[in-house]
Amino acid sequence: MSVPLSQMWTVATYVLKQRLRRNRRYPLVLMLEPLFRCNLACAGCGKIQYPGHILRKHLTVEQCLAAVEECGAPMVSIPGGEPLMYPEIGPLVAELVKRRKYVYLCTNAILLKQKLEAGLFTPSKYLSFSVHMDGLREEHDEAVCREGVYDQAIEGIREALRRGFRVTTNTTLFDGASAIRMQMFFDEMMELGVEGMMLSPGYSYSKAPDQEHFLRRQKTHELFSKMLSNPKKGWKFNQSPLFLQFLMGKWDFECTPWGNPTYNIFGWQRPCYLLQEGYAKTFKELMETTRWEGYGHKSGNEKCKDCMVHCGYEPTAVHHAFTSWKGFKATVEATLTGRL
Repeated sequence: MSVPLSQMWTVATYVLKQRLRRNRRYPLVLMLEPLFRCNLACAGCGKIQYPGHILRKHLTVEQCLAAVEECGAPMVSIPGGEPLMYPEIGPLVAELVKRRKYVYLCTNAILLKQKLEAGLFTPSKYLSFSVHMDGLREEHDEAVCREGVYDQAIEGIREALRRGFRVTTNTTLFDGASAIRMQMFFDEMMELGVEGMMLSPGYSYSKAPDQEHFLRRQKTHELFSKMLSNPKKGWKFNQSPLFLQFLMGKWDFECTPWGNPTYNIFGWQRPCYLLQEGYAKTFKELMETTRWEGYGHKSGNEKCKDCMVHCGYEPTAVHHAFTSWKGFKATVEATLTGRL
């Protein structure tokens, strides 16, 4: 595993404090979407299907920071859309780093080199560029529906690493993915020098143009078991090892939809980053008035039946790692040995 010790310590102490306060539900990562605009039109994404007047809108820095303070999570993920298209992305990141929030700026990296050359960001242990990479060149360019994007992303990653930034990759897997090709991809990313890799099966957004290639649960277990049963010692994953073991079928976790709450131009999204079933005006309202029991695999909700995505299940894995001896032991073993 490859999560910096300072970040692990921050998360561990935060989770333990929540336990001591007897907080049953608490956020781990704020999913902050300042805009929905993007410079790609990926078939598996439903974000850019909004009408033009919505795509032209974005949050102010003040709105973003107010949501961060209201939520209180130790980590902030900035997805989109493409956050490097957000006109105030530099000042926003600077303010988050000043507040000692661990920031994962999720980008397709098309604009990354340009923004770095413009001096928008300063290297910090609190900032990581999480570059969206859906496999090797052929698979990635097919997933994003444009040729040449893989090479642009590699160029952006190299430039960020050259300048001393933390860089991770973020990979979404769909039906038909090859375990062998993904292992080759892991080798390539490690050779490139990224800090670690994040993996997740895709989710069938209702607005996504492609509804045929999302992984179901059994296929998810099969694919991740083939990919990760004998991991190479050099592979580094920037996420909970228990979550990866869950994807392999070794744990039976339940979704924690409040673990990664989402804030965007509409407000606090119910119940999670993936489903849009209304919005709350405040984080308190989101937590107190959402019918959480109506979501998750065991709820019987058809929309949740096959979902195993990181935003719902990684918080569960992290919680389990720090609140049960079995989970803690499995986490330590995987971290020290690299075996899953």
